[in-house]
Amino acid sequence: MFRFATAAFIALASAGAAFAQQKTITFSHLANPSHEAALYAIKKGIVTSDKIKVEVSPLDIAALQQAIAARTFDVVEGAAMAIPRANARGLPLEIIGIAQRSHDEGLGSSIWVKAASPIKSVADLKGKKLGSYTLSSAGMTLNRIALNQAHGLNVAAKGGDVEFVELPESALAAALSAGNVDASVLIHAQAYQAMKSGEFRPIAQLGKDMTDKFGLRMITSVLVGYGDKLEKDPVSYQEFLRMFRESVDYALAHQDEVFTAVGKEQNIDPEFFTLWFNKFTSIPVYISQNDLDAIDTLWTEATKLGVLDVPHTTALEASWDGAVFDGVAGK
Repeated sequence: MFRFATAAFIALASAGAAFAQQKTITFSHLANPSHEAALYAIKKGIVTSDKIKVEVSPLDIAALQQAIAARTFDVVEGAAMAIPRANARGLPLEIIGIAQRSHDEGLGSSIWVKAASPIKSVADLKGKKLGSYTLSSAGMTLNRIALNQAHGLNVAAKGGDVEFVELPESALAAALSAGNVDASVLIHAQAYQAMKSGEFRPIAQLGKDMTDKFGLRMITSVLVGYGDKLEKDPVSYQEFLRMFRESVDYALAHQDEVFTAVGKEQNIDPEFFTLWFNKFTSIPVYISQNDLDAIDTLWTEATKLGVLDVPHTTALEASWDGAVFDGVAGK
């Protein structure tokens, strides 16, 4: 009896010590219902780790930018544009994974107008107001590149062919509906509602335009970490990447379960997630050659437009040595 009690005590003490040694990785991502589906298996304890715990915080684009500068979280979903800008300010930011890779159909980056609007094409946007989220974000920079490269518009922030009206993401659909802007980009949940309601119609799929122009599925956001933290504890960050990828894989393999549950939590039709993961965007986590080329293209074209005005290396050089490249850890 004494032996059993002692053994049990040792086992409990060992388990407690192991638990105590678990590091917490804090992760902030874009506030989007799709990400809740991607992280479902982590939040529900389906994908676990004996090395780390993951704490998740959703934020809007502006707050994510502030979080990167303030080093509030260990891992942040940020615009690919953030890396050269941060490095130029002495912030040791590195790409550790890919958060969003656009689908080749480009449904996630359409331009919308009211159903009865006289605007029929991108050419009709000249002299019009275009509702936009943060212009410095990768998503809006890619939209501007597409408008310039595929449609020939002058996309200068001031004095260009289009007047960009920066708004909080949550206000875009309302501004278009109220006539405060003539056309607008919409965040994904709004775009889905627009498809269902018929209130708005798309006049361009800029993601498809970019794929057609450059032969690449463009990267709208990346997972970033800080070089000093990554160097100090690479195992924890690699474990985070494993967990995130397995959580995404679980969502795709159990769509009825995950999409139904998250749809109820987020008050959105589960069909949204099916459309998002198959027509809008993917969350690959791991890095492919397409992703490196797409980021290089973004930085090059953004520099030409004057949107990116700091020096930059290549995407490969800006990536963490411990990231997973096409399923293989390390460069």
